Amino acid sequence: MNILYFLIGCSVFLALIFLLAFFWAMKNGQNDDTYTPSVRILFDDEIPNENKK
Repeated sequence: MNILYFLIGCSVFLALIFLLAFFWAMKNGQNDDTYTPSVRILFDDEIPNENKK
């Protein structure tokens, strides 16, 4: 039964770490740009020219 209390405590602690990481990412502007990822596939990649010397 003691191991059950330990595992519940560990899971709550891990959930708090993930919650703090989420708030840190939101504070630092991790999700500010929502437009560019949706149109990134439309941009052509540069093809290297093999004839350049």
